[in-house]
Amino acid sequence: MEETGGTDGQNGSPELSLRPLDLSDIDDFMVWAADDKVSRFCTWDTYTSKDAAIDFIENTVIPHPWFRAICLDNKAIGAISVPANNGGNKCRGELGYVLASKYWGKGIATKAVKMVASTIFKEWPHLERLEALVDVENGGSQRVLEKAGFQREGVLRKFCILKGRTRDMVIYSLLSIDPQS
Repeated sequence: MEETGGTDGQNGSPELSLRPLDLSDIDDFMVWAADDKVSRFCTWDTYTSKDAAIDFIENTVIPHPWFRAICLDNKAIGAISVPANNGGNKCRGELGYVLASKYWGKGIATKAVKMVASTIFKEWPHLERLEALVDVENGGSQRVLEKAGFQREGVLRKFCILKGRTRDMVIYSLLSIDPQS
């Protein structure tokens, strides 16, 4: 399944789309996954081995229920995902995304998040809440979510250990009943 981002692609501008990430994307994946600037606020460590990245794609990405490559003209420049929850947490999903650093500040992540928000509640009708946790120091990601219509709910103090440090996280949410921009 591929979702496209509206009017991009016209007049020679690149087209933004979301599609499943697969092994043929390994070289593009390594561009962002091997970049310390990109992985700084991620739960995973920077990839230093192509073999480890292939293993991740084969064993985590491909079987994942909702993991997409963020693409410009079908070239993977990042990824966005929503894991499936079970039981009492089935009504909510946690959004995660990553983008190659050369594409930061261009509105691409915001547009990708909006694309997910416009489709995920239709694809998963049991989902009522899409949420995202962002490190308090990651102002760029906070702006992405705010521009995409997510509401900042608060700061979760000393919420997790990330890269060996206890971190405060900002929690954002978008409900299925919220207006979609």
